[in-house]
Amino acid sequence: MRTAFLRMLPLIAALALALCGAAFAEDDSAAPPVTQTLKVGYVDDRVPISFQTKDGELGGVSRRIFDRIAELTGLSFEYEVLPGGAVTYDYLKGEGFDLVTSVEYNRENQKARGILISNPYLESRKVVVAHEGLSFDSRANSKLALSSGSQTIKLVLAKTFPNFEVVDYPSTQACFDAVRSGEADLTIVNQYLAEYWLHRPIYENLQVLPVPGMDDLLCFSAVVPLESTPEETARAQSIIDAIDGAIERITEDEVMNFIIEETLANQYEYTMGDTIYRFRHTLVVMALSVLLIAVLVALVMRLYVRTLAARADEKAHRRFLSTMSHEIRTPLNGLIGLSELMIRSTDDPPRMKSYLQQLEFTAKYLLSLISDMLDMSQLQSKALDLACEPVDLRLLLSTVEHIETPAMKKKGIDFAIDAELPLPGVWGDPVRIEQVLLNVLDNACKFTQEGGSVNLRIRQSENKEGRVVTRAEVQDNGCGIGEAFQKRIFDLFEQESHEVSKGNQGTGLGLPISHRLAKLMDGDLTVSSKKGEGSKFTFTFAADPAPLPQREEAQAAPSSAALKPRILIAEDNELNAQILVELLTEEGYESAVAANGREAVELFGASKPGEYGVILMDLLMPEMNGFEAALAIRALEREDAATVRILACTANAFEEDAQRAKECGMNGFISKPIDMPRLMRALDEA
Repeated sequence: MRTAFLRMLPLIAALALALCGAAFAEDDSAAPPVTQTLKVGYVDDRVPISFQTKDGELGGVSRRIFDRIAELTGLSFEYEVLPGGAVTYDYLKGEGFDLVTSVEYNRENQKARGILISNPYLESRKVVVAHEGLSFDSRANSKLALSSGSQTIKLVLAKTFPNFEVVDYPSTQACFDAVRSGEADLTIVNQYLAEYWLHRPIYENLQVLPVPGMDDLLCFSAVVPLESTPEETARAQSIIDAIDGAIERITEDEVMNFIIEETLANQYEYTMGDTIYRFRHTLVVMALSVLLIAVLVALVMRLYVRTLAARADEKAHRRFLSTMSHEIRTPLNGLIGLSELMIRSTDDPPRMKSYLQQLEFTAKYLLSLISDMLDMSQLQSKALDLACEPVDLRLLLSTVEHIETPAMKKKGIDFAIDAELPLPGVWGDPVRIEQVLLNVLDNACKFTQEGGSVNLRIRQSENKEGRVVTRAEVQDNGCGIGEAFQKRIFDLFEQESHEVSKGNQGTGLGLPISHRLAKLMDGDLTVSSKKGEGSKFTFTFAADPAPLPQREEAQAAPSSAALKPRILIAEDNELNAQILVELLTEEGYESAVAANGREAVELFGASKPGEYGVILMDLLMPEMNGFEAALAIRALEREDAATVRILACTANAFEEDAQRAKECGMNGFISKPIDMPRLMRALDEA
């Protein structure tokens, strides 16, 4: 039958457009050459068996075997790397592959899968790679890492080690990494691959264990589709027959020489990372020694080893640290002193009230200092995200005027706002817009003498993209700014000495923060000034127009305490809760306190519908945090669960916290320390 089949090959070859190129005579040793070049697919991470060389060619024992087959048969081959993971025969056929190398030999598996494979060209063994100190237990429920291209071994393992959980990984190296990290208990690989990878220092804690009775035979597979034509099957069989004939003529000594030569020529090459890992302990000791020496040298020579620019930067940094030390220590000293004075004045109410007012002013200054430092830290790390919500610039300017007027009047400064807002509704971050305006106005007030003037002029226009460009100019007739300092005024930690502001300079962060915020709003903050004549700061920002609700005239409402909503306070700090309860009681509100989020949910769930109109929710609490509590309340099956106002009340004052609170169903966000006027405005909206 074989003789008849071989005699038909010339006809088959002609019908297949000379795909095979030649047929074998009955004497295999005299097979004529095949003219077609066969495309071979290989996996590139199996050193020294098959891998991609630096020239992009197939290297390793497989290549040496192919070269010998070419000499013996006249066949020619071209090689292409296969993608990672399991490769389907549909993919191989679609890409025009004729053969795949380094396939695990298993005749039973060949029959079950309907594929054509050659006789084995390389005989070796499978080994287990596991952590040192572990032994191989075939009955254990072990997690086995296996390269996803190893399909035959999976069938063998399912029968031999039924308790093993096999997990696919994209490559041999990924399997080793999984075992090293403890993600997997072991991996099973060819012995030559294990020898290669275990030379890497990072795998020094791994060991090789033999697998009883598990040989590793590697062969070639012909690419035959599952539903192939007789011509395609015959062509593939002729290729396998030619390769089998050549393999029979390659001696065991030749194969062993190939293995030795390829193993020696392709030993694992240490990388810089490997060297660092191998000598990591020594390097740590050396680094600490060098660091200690460097610190000692820096203490002695720090002013002499820096460039002029570095010394200038250090000078600015030292000036900033000195300023920060002064700005923090001065109010802290005031707080400590005022506390002592209040202890001594408990029987003098007027004096006590004066001290308390000073204490409040000092504490607010410290809070603004901390806020500036946090803002600058976020801006420098690019972690500050602006909110995007409808902003009514008319209301915002009203708030700015309300905040700035007392300070201006106290200093005798004529303060006026001239605003023309044809498009008062824009999308933006109202807190940051207000922050920039207040920073610039505070600066103008600080550097304007008593009896001077500060004017805020605002105009709007539309750019060609249809966005609203708002331009705010703050003009004062104060002491002015020197030309040289104008170039550095928006740099960090920079301040200019002024007699008019002596003793109240601040940290020098307000304008740099405002400048960076303006840039985030697609705008800018610029300055023009002349010494002795005053300064003009111009703040511009671009925003899309936003619809605003119709403004209605405020109607007088009864001030009866009965109309004020009852408040549920979720606060785990007893002192904070006590202070908030007493302040709300003075404002005519009734309240109850929950010590954590879970208790808040339980109190609300047990209350009568409508009993609580507002929940002040701390965010960081034990047992259940504020985010989880808000979600739990909104999920309750009662009508007021969806309508009760929940206001986040927390020291986490970042934009991402406010956004998360909104996503969890909260209606507002009030940062600590609590500003009572702001809290009252929020409660009035309830």
